[in-house]
Amino acid sequence: MSFGESIAPFFGRMVLAWFFLTQAYRYALDWNNTTVLLTMKQVPAAPALLLATLIGLVMGSLSLVIGFRTRIGALVLFAITVAATVTLHDYWHLQAVVARAADFDVFARNVAIAGGLLLLIGMGSGKFGFDNATPPGKPGGHKGH
Repeated sequence: MSFGESIAPFFGRMVLAWFFLTQAYRYALDWNNTTVLLTMKQVPAAPALLLATLIGLVMGSLSLVIGFRTRIGALVLFAITVAATVTLHDYWHLQAVVARAADFDVFARNVAIAGGLLLLIGMGSGKFGFDNATPPGKPGGHKGH
């Protein structure tokens, strides 16, 4: 495996983690408006769900950053992304052309991000992560679980 093939998953994990951590930070800073938006979208127990989502975003992102339990972290982020995308960016319900197009762009971006997370779920952390570290006394270690 070339160096580029080895380092690309690492940088991919960092970019995804950066995205989710910045989103979590933004939603946490704008807690009141975010809960209002969730309530407007008929999300039950909006504050509790927002807290659970923020915890999931941070924990999943940290998993990607350190490459530990990467598949589980990516699965958590995938589930949050799909749920949020379908719930909050239901562009098909919007009548205004400009609003519909803008919401579709966010929907499509989130689907692409979900695709990247699916790659991590399938392939694991790559060479640079604790998932692939060789435990002392074990030849080869374990692969990305």
